[in-house]
Amino acid sequence: MDALFSASWLPEILRTNDWMLSLQSFMEQGGQILWWLGAIVLLCWLLIVERVVFLLVHFPKQRKQWLTLWNERHEQHSWYAHAIRESWLAQAHMALYQHLNIIKVLVAICPMLGLLGTVTGMISVFDVMANQGSSNPKLMASGISLATLPTMAGMVAALAGMFVHARLAKACQLREIKLEKSLRSRR
Repeated sequence: MDALFSASWLPEILRTNDWMLSLQSFMEQGGQILWWLGAIVLLCWLLIVERVVFLLVHFPKQRKQWLTLWNERHEQHSWYAHAIRESWLAQAHMALYQHLNIIKVLVAICPMLGLLGTVTGMISVFDVMANQGSSNPKLMASGISLATLPTMAGMVAALAGMFVHARLAKACQLREIKLEKSLRSRR
């Protein structure tokens, strides 16, 4: 196991024992907005994990219960039977797509927060330049570099979130279609 963590291909942040200090250092370099972005990303991923657990654990149980109840019905062609079926499909739709819009909004906020962090960082750079003069290009370049960290973090978070949201939406759609086909009249 130690050979795995001493491999030269692993980034330095993963090889150190104090990765929390490295994370804290990165967050402090990006400014206060980066902490807000981190909170948004954490909330987004908590909702994503909840959706994955729901899709893999809870929904199959509920689907099985609906299918059992449907197959036990003696008549499946009456208006009443179709109303029950449509009610179950509506419940499934609401349960499957719960939190997906919130995830989508949180993903959309990430690049905007990143840009806000960059703007506030640039304001700080210009403030330092105004107070100390603009004779030190190294100071200005390092300040601009640090100001762009929130944009990079926001874009990375948004790209990952967009990919996962699209996969979750497709998985929900497929499960909804499969349930609808399974609840069709068989008699």
